[in-house]
Amino acid sequence: MKLQIINGPNLNLLGIREKSIYGDQNFDEYFNDLKIKYTKLDLHYFQSNIEGELIEKIQEVGFEFDGIIINAAAYTHTSVGIGDAIKSVNSPVIEVHISNTYTREEFRHKSFLSAHVRGVILGFGLKSYDLAIESFLD
Repeated sequence: MKLQIINGPNLNLLGIREKSIYGDQNFDEYFNDLKIKYTKLDLHYFQSNIEGELIEKIQEVGFEFDGIIINAAAYTHTSVGIGDAIKSVNSPVIEVHISNTYTREEFRHKSFLSAHVRGVILGFGLKSYDLAIESFLD
């Protein structure tokens, strides 16, 4: 099974920024842990702070991968384009968030992605990605 993880803006700063919300592990270390845990999966990772690059990655893998796990970060709440890209591809998509966005600022309560994804997992820290992977295995 071939899965693509896509992370949006500022997630390259995991382990550095707002540790009380996002923890102290960077995503590269965590992704290596995922590859060790899920050795039978073909896991891929992409991160960008640029909205158009996220859209291009969704379009690139969205017709050939078995699934996409996306944390669009702040773009979740602003990007009609990312939502449209998800709606346009064949691969099922799981939306993840490290924090529980409903316990944060009100603008984070709206997602332009959720209506187009198979499911949403939020609030479990980096474990949200594990749960998303497990959802593809069921």
